[in-house]
Amino acid sequence: MADSSSTPSTKLEITHDFPPFLRIYKDGVVERLMGTQTVPASLDDPKTAVQSKDVPYSHDPHLVARLYLPKQTKPGQKLPLLIYYHGGGFVIETAFSPTYHNHLNTLVKVANVIAVSVDYRRAPEHPVPIAYEDSWAALKWAASHFGGGPEQWLNDHADFNSVFLAGDSAGANIVHQVAIRYGRDKVEGVPRLAGLVMVHPYFAGKEPIGNEPVPVPDWGERFWKLVCPSSTTGLDDPYLNPAFDPDLVRLGCSKVLVMLAEKDFLRERGKHYFELLKGSEWKGEVEMVETQGEQHVFHLWNAGCENAAVLINKICSFINN
Repeated sequence: MADSSSTPSTKLEITHDFPPFLRIYKDGVVERLMGTQTVPASLDDPKTAVQSKDVPYSHDPHLVARLYLPKQTKPGQKLPLLIYYHGGGFVIETAFSPTYHNHLNTLVKVANVIAVSVDYRRAPEHPVPIAYEDSWAALKWAASHFGGGPEQWLNDHADFNSVFLAGDSAGANIVHQVAIRYGRDKVEGVPRLAGLVMVHPYFAGKEPIGNEPVPVPDWGERFWKLVCPSSTTGLDDPYLNPAFDPDLVRLGCSKVLVMLAEKDFLRERGKHYFELLKGSEWKGEVEMVETQGEQHVFHLWNAGCENAAVLINKICSFINN
């Protein structure tokens, strides 16, 4: 299967069509319909004075993350370490898109953290669980700097006693999976995960909950089969429906922030996730915050609005409290 980004295939027969995300042609070419733009890192972002650079976190396969550091950081000053996983349904967007580059610049400035924005391989060329494996590798790479590693920013400024995982949509799903694995396997160099930030998380299920439509539209099942063709349980796959995950109580952190948007089509799933954690034997603290009148990941598409600033400030308070 070949990635053509935004260039359509010369073969016109479409075998899979999932607007507004992507379509796949009979010859295997994947045409991504959005999230294809990229911007370079910068050592002096003009709006935030945050510096960024791209560094490999894996050489085989070659995978890259974008690091962010507030420019006013003093020599030897330790900051909370934020590992960020971008959204996009596992199929679009990258850590280098203008959407996420701008978001991370703002988040790093306001929260005063050092951040690792992870670029993971995407479905359908690289089906789930590859995104989880890449994301786990990125956490281990960051943690390897606890005793000194190849990236000086992390050596000098990362506080490995204050490590947070954050993500939106599919990225929040990844946060959950990485934290579950951390609870099971741990990572040398990170004695604990301080917390998780899950913004409008991408979860699902075969049976509708709350105000979800009845019956559940088949679009979601078909999309998940494209993303994770090895799945045998569809929307009730433990990767997608935490109610079916026997390891939920192993979530390896002490606190979780779940953020919802009132008009988000995934709102009920985020609320359900909060309720599952609240009612489970997991020993941490979970908090749910809902933004009224807003859609899915509104803070990325309308970053200048008042509600986006409130959301950013809430994340910063959660990290620095």
